[in-house]
Amino acid sequence: MASKASPSCRLIFCLLISAAVLRPGLGWYTVNSAYGDTITMPCRLDVPQSLMFGKWKYEKPDGSPVFIAFRSSTKKSVQYDDVPEYKDRLSLSENYTLSISNAKISDEKRFVCMLVTEDNVFEAPTVVKVFKQPSTPEIVNKAPFLETEQLKKLGECISKDSYPDGNITWYRNGKVLQPVEGVVVIIFKKEMDPVTQLYTMTSSLEYKTTKADIQMPFACSVIYYGPTGQKTLQSEQAVFDIYYPTEQVTMQVLPPKTAIKEGDNITLKCLGNGNPPPEEFMFYLPGQPEGIRSSNTYTLTDVRRNATGDYKCSLIDKKSMIASTAITVHYLDLSLSPSGEVTKQIGDTLPVSCTTSASRNATVVWMKDNIRLRSSPSFSSLHYQDAGNYVCETALQEVEGLKKRESLTLIVEGKPQIKMTKKTDPSGLSKTIICHVEGFPKPAIQWTITGSGSVINQAKESPYVNGRYYSKIIISPEENVTLTCTAENQLERTVNSLNVSANENREKVNDQAKLIVGIVVGLLLAALVAGVVYWLYMKKSKTASKHVNKDLGNMEENKKLEENNHKTEA
Repeated sequence: MASKASPSCRLIFCLLISAAVLRPGLGWYTVNSAYGDTITMPCRLDVPQSLMFGKWKYEKPDGSPVFIAFRSSTKKSVQYDDVPEYKDRLSLSENYTLSISNAKISDEKRFVCMLVTEDNVFEAPTVVKVFKQPSTPEIVNKAPFLETEQLKKLGECISKDSYPDGNITWYRNGKVLQPVEGVVVIIFKKEMDPVTQLYTMTSSLEYKTTKADIQMPFACSVIYYGPTGQKTLQSEQAVFDIYYPTEQVTMQVLPPKTAIKEGDNITLKCLGNGNPPPEEFMFYLPGQPEGIRSSNTYTLTDVRRNATGDYKCSLIDKKSMIASTAITVHYLDLSLSPSGEVTKQIGDTLPVSCTTSASRNATVVWMKDNIRLRSSPSFSSLHYQDAGNYVCETALQEVEGLKKRESLTLIVEGKPQIKMTKKTDPSGLSKTIICHVEGFPKPAIQWTITGSGSVINQAKESPYVNGRYYSKIIISPEENVTLTCTAENQLERTVNSLNVSANENREKVNDQAKLIVGIVVGLLLAALVAGVVYWLYMKKSKTASKHVNKDLGNMEENKKLEENNHKTEA
């Protein structure tokens, strides 16, 4: 077990310490340890046969020794001296290797391993170096923005808890920044915590920016020493907002259109290429020498053709820095004469004109009842078919949505005009009487018959097209009759009559009857002659049959007589 060294041992060791010698060939030995790790120091001495005990000490800055561990070669026991900073941190092995746990900066000392015999003391010194990796560097107190051509503090790079102290380097776009008077100013400082003995390094950077620094990344690094040598830690990159003055002004028209027409709303927008961009501008309208102060936009509503002209804008404080744009407000006027609903009489003359006035050449199209016409309508003598709904439409092809149209509803009126025609059926038994009527508004047709006769079919009417239609009836008169067609509209009542004779019909009927009788009589005579011929034929056939039978009987009797004669002769 470990215990405290006895007074007698201390006395013996004190008598021998003056005779201690450094083992030949042993120089300075350094042990590097990371902060918080365990420091391991071998004794580096060969253990003599006559060893009494081994002991470790460290030296104060003034050179005085402080004993911390003792181990007897016979009792195999370990004793640790009452040194507060090493309480519960020491471990001495059998080969006299000393370990110190939880390495601290205060452990950077000169430690000595001592092996004591009856007549000598051997020493082997070891120097302990402790290293502490600093925190990752960080850019703090960053400027919210930088201004071109002005030397301004960009920020501070800080790295904490380092041992030994490190050094900080600044970078722009991956390249090291070197101090340049009036352009790059770097101030470095370090502070040590008196309790932990750890260093904090801070480096501030003042930088004069240009527009070339826009979107350029800045970073810093700390270079420090560890147990294995020099190392580097890099900070995260930082990009700064660069302010610079406006050098050019531009103007836009919103919404972007290929052409502007009357009635549109347009917005003028003025832009400066500075950062931050200007928030206010002066707008100058055509014919107005005084500018209008506004934000970066100015809106014109329901523009007219007199708004055509040059529009300008400038900075508030630099009116010489100006931008302009030309705006053309397109227009289209249409005049149709006459227009609306027009009523004319058939045969009248009606001049029609459709004139346009526009900012560009306009196209004109005529439509009648939704059918496109090949040319403009011209009426030197109106007909019923000229009536209809006419539309004159004009447009500017280059300007979307700019169209105008006017309409003319033409009504052509006329008194009823009648023309009657007659058509006889091929059989001659009936006649078709047609009453052709022309007029507008549509005349009503009425039939009347004077005389006797039967109407085979009721009156039938054709469709009313272009002011014309007809009505017809089929009649078989028994005597001469008169048919009257009456046509009437709001303008006039017109009557026309047609005489229909029944003679022709009767003669044809008699001729047909005679023909039928003749055919019937002929057929009867032919049948009578055929009957007589047949009777005579049949009568003659019967007489011939009787003579044949008689001849056959005589032949049989003669045959029998001949047979009898032969028998007699025999």
